[in-house]
Amino acid sequence: MAPATADQDAGGNGRTLAYGAAFAEALGQVMESDPDVFVAGEDVGRAGGVFGSFRGLHERFGDMRVVDTPISEQAIVGLGTGAAVSGLRPVVDLMFMDFILVAMDQIANQAAKLKYMFGGKATLPMTITTSAGAGLSAAAQHSQSLEAMLCHIPGLKVVMPSNPHDAKGLLISCIRDDNPTVFVKHKRLLGLQGSVPPDMYEVPLGAANIVRAGDDVTVVTYGRMVHETLSAADALDAEGIGCEVIDLRTLQPLDIDTVVEAVRRTGRVAVVHEAVRFGGLGGEIASQIAEAAFDYLDAPIERIGAPFSPVPFSPALEQMWVPSAATIGERIRSLAAA
Repeated sequence: MAPATADQDAGGNGRTLAYGAAFAEALGQVMESDPDVFVAGEDVGRAGGVFGSFRGLHERFGDMRVVDTPISEQAIVGLGTGAAVSGLRPVVDLMFMDFILVAMDQIANQAAKLKYMFGGKATLPMTITTSAGAGLSAAAQHSQSLEAMLCHIPGLKVVMPSNPHDAKGLLISCIRDDNPTVFVKHKRLLGLQGSVPPDMYEVPLGAANIVRAGDDVTVVTYGRMVHETLSAADALDAEGIGCEVIDLRTLQPLDIDTVVEAVRRTGRVAVVHEAVRFGGLGGEIASQIAEAAFDYLDAPIERIGAPFSPVPFSPALEQMWVPSAATIGERIRSLAAA
């Protein structure tokens, strides 16, 4: 699928929204247009969600469509799975990405497998929303990025938008999709301002976005790391190193065609993610690049991720743990010289 360009993504008519507000606007517009859509999760109703992402929806749609649930992730995803297979379009929220582990049987063995087990005759249009990432000193049990685990499960689609425009468009696409989708917000991006059109629109699932052009190194990334990478690219540009930055947006299905096409132009590639480097999505992306574009590579593929440890609680240690623009820049500088 051809990637959208930055120009295609900028049509907000001068209107800006925060990432979290764009998420809430998308959800409200879809609920207005489709009575089969409802929301369920811990504190999504009167409290508006732990980070305010669902604020205002309960006042508009009431208890029947914005449902506060008990503290049971198994029950939340089970509710969503049953509702979806019965013809509704549930959006179920798991407060923190860490908590998907509590509901993995429902996610991996029930929701993801149902369409296959019924020979494609059933649909399961459920969207799971959750918040991931470090940076708030939320410690080891509330700061993980576990997207690689979800991408390993056939039957799921996984998105991780980096900006308000994509947050709105990808959420609408997820809710309208007839398969189980996981929409991952990064907690540190919820206040990020960006151009967002007021009308409903979709950002297609499975389409990466080239957010910066460059001739020397291709950098593949997503989520919060898009912004760290762009900062690094700005600094490297002053040194004469041009970085082409690709925001994957959708992690499963992966737009590897856009990545490979870029790598064939530059001959050098780095993959950046906040998740722990070992076993992270960067390994899969690097493998697919090697399979499809090995003859075009002028240097080994660089993988940049967090060290193999739990996320520290200490703000100073946490800042060191998360890949930064400085760290990314240093690794890309070495790659360009290889």
